[in-house]
Amino acid sequence: MRHEVGRRKLSEKTKILFQISGASVGEVKIVSDMHERKAEMARQADAFIALPGGYGTMEELLEMITWSQLGIHDKPVGLLNVDGYYDPLLALFDKGAAEGFIKADCRQIIVSAPTAHELLTKMEQYTRSHREVASRTSWEMTELGYGKAAPEPEEEAASC
Repeated sequence: MRHEVGRRKLSEKTKILFQISGASVGEVKIVSDMHERKAEMARQADAFIALPGGYGTMEELLEMITWSQLGIHDKPVGLLNVDGYYDPLLALFDKGAAEGFIKADCRQIIVSAPTAHELLTKMEQYTRSHREVASRTSWEMTELGYGKAAPEPEEEAASC
């Protein structure tokens, strides 16, 4: 079943997502899968901040750290470490660096702080200090969906 929303045609699934998210959250972009969602976020974001969360949050956080390590982006990646929530993860990163699994300069990709104010201050001061592990040209940026332009509205409607 398809429904008209402006000029876009939405499937039942995207109609439900549209109804849940509504216009009050800002622009709603309809994407075909999680990878396209992350690529779109990476394209439009100035930085990435992870709040305390579950597996999905951690997966997205680790992907943005990896993309920075690979040279796909050079944006700050921050952890809002409320009440030490991310202390065990940060300790794991430290252990990985100490044992040689994470390069010492790549350990500095992640910025963390216990308060939003402190985190934003650190992120504003962030300067990339690591070298990517692979040359940027060795990655097909468009394969990741990061380098290509966002689809036109007609293309979005056709894919729904």
